[in-house]
Amino acid sequence: MKNTLRQVFHSGKFVAGFVIFSFIVLTVIIFPLFIKTDPLGIVSQGSVQGSFLPPGLYVNVYDSINTTPYTLMLDDAAEKRITNKLSENDRQALKDWLVAAGIPENTIDTTNTESLLNLWTSNYDPKMEIKGMTFAKVRFYQRLDASLQGILSTEGVILAAKNSQTGALEERNTIAQSDYVNASEVPNVRLLLLGTDNFGRDVTAELVEATGTSLLIGIVAGLIATTIGLILGLAAGYIGGIVDDVVMFFTNLLTVIPTIVILILISYSIGQEKRGPVLIAVVIGFTAWVWTARAVRAQVFSLRNRDHVSLSKLSGHPVWLIIFTDIFPYIASYVIMALILQISTAILYEASLSILGLGPKTSVTATLGLMMNWAFFYMAPSLGKWWAYMPVIVVIALISFSLNLMNTGLDQVYNPALRE
Repeated sequence: MKNTLRQVFHSGKFVAGFVIFSFIVLTVIIFPLFIKTDPLGIVSQGSVQGSFLPPGLYVNVYDSINTTPYTLMLDDAAEKRITNKLSENDRQALKDWLVAAGIPENTIDTTNTESLLNLWTSNYDPKMEIKGMTFAKVRFYQRLDASLQGILSTEGVILAAKNSQTGALEERNTIAQSDYVNASEVPNVRLLLLGTDNFGRDVTAELVEATGTSLLIGIVAGLIATTIGLILGLAAGYIGGIVDDVVMFFTNLLTVIPTIVILILISYSIGQEKRGPVLIAVVIGFTAWVWTARAVRAQVFSLRNRDHVSLSKLSGHPVWLIIFTDIFPYIASYVIMALILQISTAILYEASLSILGLGPKTSVTATLGLMMNWAFFYMAPSLGKWWAYMPVIVVIALISFSLNLMNTGLDQVYNPALRE
């Protein structure tokens, strides 16, 4: 046993896959211990950018106003402030309007912010009709003009509050452009490492929860499929006769029909309210055993007439004892590899069903497939909200890649033809 484990962990591919898979599993276990948050809890509401908030550190504006300010004299602060409001695309848009309005193109320098804004301020007229300009474009320039108001100003922002007696606004504070607050001193700060999804939920917490649920589905389905395939394969391969005929009939029948089609029909017939992660895992397990049964049967066929098996028969050992003491140990390594592949396949099946809207009930828990379904349904790819779906794709790819690496490494250890 020690020698076998030594050989397994000497396989570079197995070790690489094992490290990746272990990292994913440990993250799923450890993350909730330190970050105690509801994975499906809503942390943001619709804003200017909708519910899809980009990744970043979010500081409460109200609390930051009441936090002690510090003065920092940073040389590039003004430039960054202007760039944030006036991007390269905006500069080109200003130039396009000015040219269309009759300003010579050679007099417009988009790199000189002050000169460009002076030209814009002195020439832009929201009522001017530009030939060929659509109404949507006109509205765009009106919004752009409004956003540029006071962009070159060096004055601070005055905070005023209404007097409870007179009703008049009274100055309470002035925020200078050189004022900064220390984020650690602001009481309400939230790091959204992967932003929020269309519902306003923390994608990081949701992704960890979804990964754990998908792994659970994969493991349960893999164990069921491997167990069924192992039992049927052992029985068909060793006993033969009518048992083999019956097993092969159902195996061939399910081989002809794609597994995903069977899963779609069964999942649809169950109904969404009854579909939980475990039920989906059971359904996948009871439909994915076919290739395991065929492979185990082929392995048993090559073992059942060997000398040690014949000796056990002559000794009067019962069939179940012969199978599990004289045959199973020789195919145990193959069964482990089959289990690894079944887990990987089950996770992909769940993702496929959930993307089609036939996965677990959406209000109970998140899975990797459900996160993909939500991202595509709310057009995250079209809107450029990569954080809503790209991390999910990466996690699915890493799980499948790591499990297949482990399987390949085991194959190199146990398959004499592949040993170096």
